[in-house]
Amino acid sequence: MIKRLLIALITLSSASAFAAAAPAPAKIEVDPAASKLVYLAKKVTGEHTGEVKLANGFLNFDKAGLKGGEFEIDMTSITNTDITDKEYHTKFINHIISDDFFGTEKFKTAKVVIKSVKKEKAADTYKVTADLTIKGKTAPVSFVALATKEKATAKVIFDRTKYDIKYGSGKFFQGLGDKMIMDDVQLDVTLTAKK
Repeated sequence: MIKRLLIALITLSSASAFAAAAPAPAKIEVDPAASKLVYLAKKVTGEHTGEVKLANGFLNFDKAGLKGGEFEIDMTSITNTDITDKEYHTKFINHIISDDFFGTEKFKTAKVVIKSVKKEKAADTYKVTADLTIKGKTAPVSFVALATKEKATAKVIFDRTKYDIKYGSGKFFQGLGDKMIMDDVQLDVTLTAKK
């Protein structure tokens, strides 16, 4: 009995020592100026594209690859790149920063926090599940990311209605016709590490 107890204690001590010796994942800071976030929002009669700036962020890596991370988005920086008419462009921007959409006066940032990462067969490719917070509402999103310590890219598609952005949604309003706006928004993310 004493022998078994000693073996168990030695095994437990060895496991604890190994765990303590395992290096913590490296924290790679992201360069906001060198990173890019491009959105695509569709409606019945067309689509709109533009950019929004990264405020800050980091990714965690160990020897096996991507382990986690998070980044914050400056929602006050939203631009549009497809509307050429100056008056319509101003009207569009004022509308999407209003409470009908992102309410940026109150909710100045959005945030993505990686919760789990699964390595795929393709090199540097991962299936990522993250918590996305917009307008103070948090819901999970899943996407595939291509990530190294130098750069990470992903196409994140989220349902805006989960974040209390219901304007023009066919889920909540009837008879919208060609004024209906699709619920899914695509965000093409490129994160570049600080040098």
